Amino acid sequence: MSEAIAMTQATTQPRMTFEEFLKYDDGTDKRYEFVDGVPVEVPTESDLNLELAMRLIGMLLPFVSIELFRTKSQLEVTPLSAVRYKTREADLIVLTPELAAALKDEGSSIVRLTMPNPPLVIEFVSPYKRTSDENYQRDYIDKRKQYEHRKIPEYWIVDAIAQKVTVLKLKGKSYIEQVFIGQDRINSASFPALELKADLIFSEYQGS
Repeated sequence: MSEAIAMTQATTQPRMTFEEFLKYDDGTDKRYEFVDGVPVEVPTESDLNLELAMRLIGMLLPFVSIELFRTKSQLEVTPLSAVRYKTREADLIVLTPELAAALKDEGSSIVRLTMPNPPLVIEFVSPYKRTSDENYQRDYIDKRKQYEHRKIPEYWIVDAIAQKVTVLKLKGKSYIEQVFIGQDRINSASFPALELKADLIFSEYQGS
């Protein structure tokens, strides 16, 4: 969903409070992010990205309990001047035990601003043809800005089109970026003992 389309929806629908959004249920299986007081439908994820997410969970399981993974959960974020989203659906989140307990107490899957930050958020870039495409801009530009502002300690962008993993680590108020391709070993602050080469994530999809 592009920012322009989201903003159009936000100007044509009745507004609600964030607390109302947390309880919102339209009786369907549709998923929504919150933009300028309006729930905006989240696009359907590609099958490739769902497979990559499951594959990566398997690779990280030796380091973190399965109960601390969340897929397609939302993070409350601060709307910025050019990015008006109040929530962002993340493809894969790794929780701390403290955050898992906070979510259980809250009875919601939305990670509120008042909760501890997850140590790692991972997004899988949906298919794109140009870097100007919305799918590219969403994960590389818009979500990066909002996750950085929220101070998410580590953010991975997994890009099957470019066959690369971009790792962003928070230093002070800004992300420091490293890009891993081919036989590069991914350097993760969340998983310092991780022995994972970038191309292993994409091994079944190279040349597809």
